[in-house]
Amino acid sequence: MGTYVLKRIITIVPVFLLASLLTFGMINLSPVDPAEAYFAAAHIQATDEMLEQKRHEFGLDQPLLIQYVNALSKICQLDFGISYVTNKPVWEEIYSRMPATIQLTIGSLLIAILISVPIGFLAGIKKNSGIDHFSRFLSFIGASIPSFWLGYLMIFFFSVKLDLFPVEGTGTWKHLILPSVTLAFPLIALYTRLLRASVLGNLQESYVLFARTRGLHEKVIMGKHVLRIAISPMITGLGMNLGNLMTGAIIVEAVFSWPGFGRYFIEAIFNRDIPVIQGYVLLAAGLFLISNLIVDLIQMYIDPRISRKGRQYQ
Repeated sequence: MGTYVLKRIITIVPVFLLASLLTFGMINLSPVDPAEAYFAAAHIQATDEMLEQKRHEFGLDQPLLIQYVNALSKICQLDFGISYVTNKPVWEEIYSRMPATIQLTIGSLLIAILISVPIGFLAGIKKNSGIDHFSRFLSFIGASIPSFWLGYLMIFFFSVKLDLFPVEGTGTWKHLILPSVTLAFPLIALYTRLLRASVLGNLQESYVLFARTRGLHEKVIMGKHVLRIAISPMITGLGMNLGNLMTGAIIVEAVFSWPGFGRYFIEAIFNRDIPVIQGYVLLAAGLFLISNLIVDLIQMYIDPRISRKGRQYQ
């Protein structure tokens, strides 16, 4: 198991290098000149001499390979450069917005898990019942409604009409409710569907029949055995979504004016703040890789068969 975990950790390195190379390549292929973008963000009419000086300062007059190596060495030190707009280090700007994004991530995940697990599990063990029909309807609605439209509906009904929650910003638990529910709604649909399908599949497995022949109580079979194995696909889905949540749900943060670094990324795009865009993309890639690694480790603990399969392919 230790060897398998070590190999999974090692595979992160080339994937991250590929992500950094693609990010660097796309920025260099972009028609936007970083020097021009810098002066445009500062609302300065730059001369040709000023542009050449700034290109030299950014190292843009060096070969592309040298530029990439220099950029990669800085990234390893969490040095994403200086923002063109604020003239502050990009990492400091991201770090200052991280608590708001973490709050939103934790809130949405808790809501999604607390709602989807009981509904998906009950829908699986009670096929074609009322709860099963409700779970399928919920999955359909959650997959169909765009986040920005749901967010505006939440604001209209719960903020404008009923005056129960603030429209935007942060500060109290009330500010967290609407963006968390908006962000959690498509996750509820996804996790409910995954858990229902997994429970239905596991009920056909031989270990369930064996447990029943041993005389185990049905609640023990369902709770201790079926749910533990069936929740594995849901954890996989959680790992795929965690990176997206941690890097900020861009649309939700924009709708609710949530001060996370997803909204910061949108502002960087409009301002052509290249260091911020590059830092955001690389941070997103890193968080995706780390979250998937953590999920793999959790799945190995829940279902030891995963680690055995991993050793078979080594």
